[in-house]
Amino acid sequence: MNVGELRMYALVNVRICDFNQYRENVYILFNEKIIKIGDMSTFNDNGYKIIEGNNQLVMPSLVVGHTHVYSTFARGLALPFNPTNFQEILDQLWWKIDRHLDYDDIYYSGIVSGVDYIKNGVTTIIDHHASGVAIKGSLDTLKKAICTDVGMRGIFCFETSDRFDVNQCIEENLNFINNNREKNCVGLFGMHASLSLSEDTLEKISHVISDIPIHIHVAESELDQENCMSNYGERVVERLNRHKLLNKNSILSHCIHINDKEGEIIFKSGCYVALNVSSNMNNSVGLPDYSLFKKLGIKCLIGNDGLSSGITTEYQNLLYSMHHKLKSPTAFNLSDLINIIDNNYEYVSKILGVKLGRIEVGYEADMLLFQYNPPTPIDKSNAFGHLFYGLFNSFRPKHVWCQGKQILKNYKINNLLEKKYKKSKNVAKKLWETIKKGDM
Repeated sequence: MNVGELRMYALVNVRICDFNQYRENVYILFNEKIIKIGDMSTFNDNGYKIIEGNNQLVMPSLVVGHTHVYSTFARGLALPFNPTNFQEILDQLWWKIDRHLDYDDIYYSGIVSGVDYIKNGVTTIIDHHASGVAIKGSLDTLKKAICTDVGMRGIFCFETSDRFDVNQCIEENLNFINNNREKNCVGLFGMHASLSLSEDTLEKISHVISDIPIHIHVAESELDQENCMSNYGERVVERLNRHKLLNKNSILSHCIHINDKEGEIIFKSGCYVALNVSSNMNNSVGLPDYSLFKKLGIKCLIGNDGLSSGITTEYQNLLYSMHHKLKSPTAFNLSDLINIIDNNYEYVSKILGVKLGRIEVGYEADMLLFQYNPPTPIDKSNAFGHLFYGLFNSFRPKHVWCQGKQILKNYKINNLLEKKYKKSKNVAKKLWETIKKGDM
């Protein structure tokens, strides 16, 4: 290596298993990017930092297409909770939490969420943030926790809503977008949902947004459509389209209760739909109609809506729930699932300006290494089936790299993150006390 070159690592004696290939007995040279891949029979050590793979599997680290980091401290929180519809779920839980979040809460929820994500093999998230008492600077706080201190990649936005100071929400989104154009962090323009956005607010956003993609909940429950029809005489997607907000590469989360006409608008606008079926089932709001999205050519992402700290169980729940929804064990298959996973990689690669999602030369060194001893033959034709049925239900990588830096080693994070993770318990306790006082 020449003076000034980045340190080159050699991951040796591994098997590659991404969503496109399966190879055995190979080595991978990498720094921030994957530089070379070859058969071990051709490997020559030219002063590399050797990492022994011991025949373990290497795959690309994972992407979550829609989440809510701020929901982290809901874990274990006991509040009076007896909702009869989706609006009451918001009123009795999520809106009680988000309106009380301060900067400490945001930062430590980012640390906890980030650490849990990397332990589940996730190194890139698309987050939808809300915090009522801490709007300005909230996304920078998230960025510091997730991207700087944990070492992940993040795409962030703030949920503009009439529940908060709308002008501050707009300013926070625009400032973050304009100041963050990095390969590990960018911003979208966030909005909560049609039901919490007035005409005045949508007009304000429309005047400043230009061609920035938006990130918004759409028709998560029937109440969103009912509210829109009652107040504006049109459906949610039609309303957003009228305000010229459906910019290319926008993320419309859920879209459970849309019709064909709305689907056609989404397709023509070049928007993505983020599916979050575990959350949908938990909230009993219904399930998306993937057959509609597939028929119209709408590209889908897969997220977890902040309900979990991983994504592989979402892969499984999407397959199983679509079999139930579509009343067929074949109407949604593993190839459909791989297409959606690929869309996650395609989207974040495009927005961040990098190449993610493959173990190939020129791609970012965002990788996982994990132990798996297949009990049956494995090759390119069935490798994803091994992942889906043999690993995704209890997915725990041994090592995780993001941008070529190892952020999980032998299942463990670094000591500083461990200390911050432990401190989060006191931060959560303080938040819970504040929430409960607010209910009195």
